[in-house]
Amino acid sequence: MPSVMIRHAVPADAPALTRLYSQPETQAATLHLPYPSPSLWEQKLASPRAGVHMLVACIDEQVVGQLTLEGVTTARRRHCASIGMGVDPAFHRRGVGKALMAAMVDLCDNWLQVTRIELTVFADNHKAIALYQPFGFRIEGTAQGYAIREGNMTDAHFMARIKA
Repeated sequence: MPSVMIRHAVPADAPALTRLYSQPETQAATLHLPYPSPSLWEQKLASPRAGVHMLVACIDEQVVGQLTLEGVTTARRRHCASIGMGVDPAFHRRGVGKALMAAMVDLCDNWLQVTRIELTVFADNHKAIALYQPFGFRIEGTAQGYAIREGNMTDAHFMARIKA
């Protein structure tokens, strides 16, 4: 199996990320809407906000996953960051999510002084929850009716990892 390479996202990745988040399975697992505009990713990658780090996972130079890490800018929460990620369904169960998570945890622990990492995951996304838990993420609470997905209200878990 080819290895997963993690790198920082660049503007040339916009078409690949538009394709990634255009897939119904990816939309069902994230808050992304159908029919994303290519300009959405072009703008995000051309002018990232301060404190935002966007990583991509590549297999054979093809972008197959993406993770955004956004540091909190509020003075008393600068030790915190939140993440969101998506993996191409054709590359599930091939170590892509694990590689993105490992790179993000390394960035937080060893470079950014982030000691609390937060994420939100749909409560029925058991595979994602199982991915996050070995990295130290724990469920801190559940929001009922958190988001609409395919016409139905969906619950979500708030998870966090606190560096010991």
